[in-house]
Amino acid sequence: MEAIARLKNCPMSPRKMRLVVNNIRGKNVYQALNILKFSKGEGSIWVEKVLLSAISNWENRNEGESASDSNLIVKTAFVDGGSVLKRFQPAPHGRAHRIRKRMNHITIIVDNKAEVVA
Repeated sequence: MEAIARLKNCPMSPRKMRLVVNNIRGKNVYQALNILKFSKGEGSIWVEKVLLSAISNWENRNEGESASDSNLIVKTAFVDGGSVLKRFQPAPHGRAHRIRKRMNHITIIVDNKAEVVA
């Protein structure tokens, strides 16, 4: 049985976040946590929290089973674009430059490896 965790309106560009999420897709959850722990990007902190939430959600749905005993993998992980805060910054000669502060939505689905193969 799979479990889903989502983080909405994360204050980071979706393009930067996808670089982090691509590293963990299809990996064992503990291997993915290890990768995120030692990743350099800021997005790895956010993705690590979402992955821990997905593992916890899986344990809550499957009472009596432990995530460490089951062979959990990151079945699906993707990043969608969120809302954009639009700001203006003063520029020379009375002009204004647009600043777009992007946000994203992270979705991670974890599942038991035995169920995915079968």
